[in-house]
Amino acid sequence: MQPQYQMGYDRAITVFSPDGRLYQVEYAREAVKRGTTAVGIKCSEGVVLIVDKRVTSRLLEPVSIEKIFKIDTHIGVASSGLVGDARSLVDRARVESQINRVSYNEPINVEILAKKLCDHMQTYTQFGGARPYGTALLIAGVSDGEARLFETDPSGTLLEYKATGIGTGRPAVMKVFEDEYQEDADFAGAIKLGIKALHAATEGKLDVSAIEIGVVSIETREFRKLEKDEVKIYVDQFEE
Repeated sequence: MQPQYQMGYDRAITVFSPDGRLYQVEYAREAVKRGTTAVGIKCSEGVVLIVDKRVTSRLLEPVSIEKIFKIDTHIGVASSGLVGDARSLVDRARVESQINRVSYNEPINVEILAKKLCDHMQTYTQFGGARPYGTALLIAGVSDGEARLFETDPSGTLLEYKATGIGTGRPAVMKVFEDEYQEDADFAGAIKLGIKALHAATEGKLDVSAIEIGVVSIETREFRKLEKDEVKIYVDQFEE
């Protein structure tokens, strides 16, 4: 229950509470915190994205759950929170990427794309009649020969990280990264660290069919998702 003096300030997105808070934005952040865990790690070879898809029923086809998306040849995104909201933002990001290619005949800069998405998300905190996006994104890519990793949140805030996590397991993930992250690690080392962080976030309940991994390489400037067999190799190595 909210204190009596705060009641009513969460009725509309445009109303600040007396202590300067927008409750609808905070509720959207709670939707992200309840989402599945996703991690992003920068390394010497590029950026790694790993998500726990959390298969809730044995009748569910794990391949139908999509939490990592390819935006352009050099950019990938991992999401946590409301999947429908994430897909809407992914579609917008893909359009922005293609507009940049058509207009300037070059791939879009990762930071510019991240700022465009955050500008769009921020507008939904200003006007009535619509709610904020209930999703957070990890945007990974390569621009000017440099790996970039950005995190967005429902308020439109944009932060760049060396390694970060979003979703329900973020506290456990960040603790692992704070203790063990190394900038000079290669893809194998970064994936191993990411799986270890997810293992801590899921309290040891890791299922190979529920893990999805995407990598973007500085050398090839291409983003790709790892095949199930490749993911299984990394998980088996970790369990050993």
